[in-house]
Amino acid sequence: MASVTGLGGIFYKVEDPDRTRAWYQEKLGVGGEWGAMFPWKADEGGEAYSLFSPFKAASDYFDPSEARFMVNLRVDDLAAMIEELKGKDVEILGTQYEDYGKFAWILDCDGIKIELWEQVGPVPA
Repeated sequence: MASVTGLGGIFYKVEDPDRTRAWYQEKLGVGGEWGAMFPWKADEGGEAYSLFSPFKAASDYFDPSEARFMVNLRVDDLAAMIEELKGKDVEILGTQYEDYGKFAWILDCDGIKIELWEQVGPVPA
């Protein structure tokens, strides 16, 4: 039987795709012909993976965004990313530190919540 091998992308509707692509390029430094494009590689000593995870409809984890989804982006240095974003007038909604990673949250220009994640240890199984 054929099987799913991974996440190929996240596609969503916005009013002005050019503005959104420009925001991601300017604020987060990511872009490409079809949007943000990330090469895939395994972490040192671990597997590479993407998470496709449903949340309860009543969850407030995506707040203050009104969207029914949130995007998690991996970063290599969360502290530096936070400072760069502050310098670009991007509001940091909060931060959290766990054994397996450091997190920060922002909203993009369309009000989509973005979770920034720096992995610092093994991800819980």
